[in-house]
Amino acid sequence: MKTYTDIYFLGIGGIGMSAIARYYAFKGLRVAGYDRTPSPLTAELEAEGIAVHYNDDPSRIPADVESTLVVYTPAIPTDLAEYQYVINHGYRVVKRSRMLGEIAQGQKCLAVAGTHGKTTTSTLVAHILTDSGEGCSAFLGGISKNYGTNLLMSKNPVVVAEADEFDRSFLQLHPAISAITAMDADHLDIYGDLEHYQQAFRDYAAQVSDFLIIKKGLPIAAKDTPAHILTYHISDPTADFHASNIRTDALGHCTFDLVWPEGVVEDVRVGTLGALNVENSVAAAAVCLCHGVSPSAVKAAIGSYQGAKRRLDEHVNNGKLTYIDDYAHHPEELAAAISSIRGMFPGRKITAVFQPHLYTRTRDFAPEFAAALSKVDKLILLDIYPAREEPIPGVTSEIILRDVKSPEKLLIHKNELMDTLAAEPLDVLVTFGAGDIDRFVQPITEMLSAR
Repeated sequence: MKTYTDIYFLGIGGIGMSAIARYYAFKGLRVAGYDRTPSPLTAELEAEGIAVHYNDDPSRIPADVESTLVVYTPAIPTDLAEYQYVINHGYRVVKRSRMLGEIAQGQKCLAVAGTHGKTTTSTLVAHILTDSGEGCSAFLGGISKNYGTNLLMSKNPVVVAEADEFDRSFLQLHPAISAITAMDADHLDIYGDLEHYQQAFRDYAAQVSDFLIIKKGLPIAAKDTPAHILTYHISDPTADFHASNIRTDALGHCTFDLVWPEGVVEDVRVGTLGALNVENSVAAAAVCLCHGVSPSAVKAAIGSYQGAKRRLDEHVNNGKLTYIDDYAHHPEELAAAISSIRGMFPGRKITAVFQPHLYTRTRDFAPEFAAALSKVDKLILLDIYPAREEPIPGVTSEIILRDVKSPEKLLIHKNELMDTLAAEPLDVLVTFGAGDIDRFVQPITEMLSAR
């Protein structure tokens, strides 16, 4: 890559964008950028010396075209004045995914792809490598609670990356080892249908060189990849890597025995909540064991892993009142998370708050959302968070709510949420969504901690 002195980010507050911004700031380049709204993440970037502004103002872009590289996320609108300016004035302009691919070149890449589970699993892979003493550089799709960041840096030439299928971003990566956690239909606004979506994963698999670790049953075959395929599963004894003898304690933490081709690792305690994280732990362990990390180091790191923020994220859990926040925004994710929470806290009343994300996803999966959300005892549904989209006539949260079978359900505006929760006799509360529902996590935690 040509040498630049300035790197400018359009959409710098995104989780993937901010990690790359931090990487180049660490490398000593001048880093700045635009985002639509302030957030805790942009506040952290500013505290680290990165200039961030929130008004669409081309005059803020570094003037020297030759020495400035512009990185953008496909989530920004193409009519953004700053985007139009850099396109029309000769700057080199690249997508975030291309930058991640360029950073990973020349290093050994360990990646995790999949419709869901990839953030938790890739963050755990990075933690295992760091905790074991080997070290890695990691570009994470969430904030690691162990390290308080979405970027880890190391001199060891190993990169851990979340391989995101949105906009076919993961096709910029050529991993040595990769796990694929799920291939359920998503992003149909980009892919059109399930077959094209799954074909993109097979195209990605073709770029993995050494080991491809897939959840047992996924439609990927030996002809799709030069890598050696191994399978994992939470419990299927025919999978190469699986858990046996799973036990759950009173606060929702599991212990299991990890079975793999070279033996059994006994009594692996999972530092994060629920059976869902047993499966994620098996996948991360498989990646790290194939990479050569010792079984004892893998076991220790799984036990000390605190998770990624907003992934079955435990905020209050005192035996009487439990509050968990989760990023789930796809029906399969919701179903898995609710099932996991139900398994952790049998017999307790689960109240869920869900903020749908994107009009297209709500339109494409309304019946599936309703089916997943019907598994809670009470549903509090919020309006759709639009993100990058314009409204679609007839597509509102109501098309989910009408088919929900839960005994109690209501639709409210997010401005009513705190008052609604204050009046609720809560037992287990969980907030779900990928929009701005995360802004409520701290106020809810403070309110429930005071009860």
